[in-house]
Amino acid sequence: MTSTHAPDAWRLSVAPMMDWTDRHCRVFHRLLTRRTRLYTEMVTTGALLHGDVPRHLDFDVVEHPLALQLGGSEPEDLAACTRLALRWGYDEVNLNCGCPSERVQRGAFGACLMSEAPLVADCVRAMQDAAEGLPVTVKHRIGVGRVESYAFVRDFIGTVADAGCSVFIVHARNAWLQGLSPKENREVPPLRHEVVYRLKRDFPALTIVLNGGVASDAAIAAHLRHVDGVMLGRHAYHEPWAMAAWDETFFGVPGPAVSREQVEDRWLDHLERLHREGTPWSHAMRHALGLWNGRPGARRWRQVWSDHRMKLMPPRAVAAQAREALAQFAVPA
Repeated sequence: MTSTHAPDAWRLSVAPMMDWTDRHCRVFHRLLTRRTRLYTEMVTTGALLHGDVPRHLDFDVVEHPLALQLGGSEPEDLAACTRLALRWGYDEVNLNCGCPSERVQRGAFGACLMSEAPLVADCVRAMQDAAEGLPVTVKHRIGVGRVESYAFVRDFIGTVADAGCSVFIVHARNAWLQGLSPKENREVPPLRHEVVYRLKRDFPALTIVLNGGVASDAAIAAHLRHVDGVMLGRHAYHEPWAMAAWDETFFGVPGPAVSREQVEDRWLDHLERLHREGTPWSHAMRHALGLWNGRPGARRWRQVWSDHRMKLMPPRAVAAQAREALAQFAVPA
């Protein structure tokens, strides 16, 4: 299967992360990088087919390019949700075959789907039929359980690629479905980046994106010598200012952010809109608490924004106090 997508469409992306990559988080990330691909939190097919669709699918136009990640294992349900993604204007639909949580296992999707490659292929076919050209991609692990078998992940990709998928986002750890929490599954099973490199060598016509344990621009550049793209999760979330250089470094175009002060000012516009609408801004602000990491006074700046006594105040009033706290640690020119 040959990829017909833009060659750099998946060059850099921020991983879908439950309870983190909501629409507010993604708006914040767009203040730092225009070209990096963003993903929603995983949304189950049941939540879309039987719940509040706008609540799950609405997004701001500034978030493009944006992918919807789906959790499910019924081809017809996934096709119906793909049609919703198309209607809402997403740039991609991604099928989760990597989440190891017990809740996902009880629903018979996520990482356990890797053991049912023919079913995943059926899901992809149904999604492709509904997508009308919208890219359908798969995110998965390099294995399930403690057995480290390259043949297992190679055959999984081969089967799903034959069904029409040309983009695979590969978390370079096995998913241990017994005995580890989802958090531990992101840290305990050994990272094996070389497996993802080998997949790219064996499937040169596919777009292979590496995920897992990437925490610096130098690491991104090193991986990009072997694969088509790199997806980052916790590093991007906890050290957001790192993203400010990505457009220029990895896409060769200017990024939107000139300074942290500029990013903060633009972010305050978003918080003020929430405040005027009567929406608590503190839920959104939590995504930006790492903006000043690495600078003197960052801890005090975070403390001001996290003070529960401030949460009913207008955001710019809180910002004034936070900046005053930050300025106390400024190094004289």
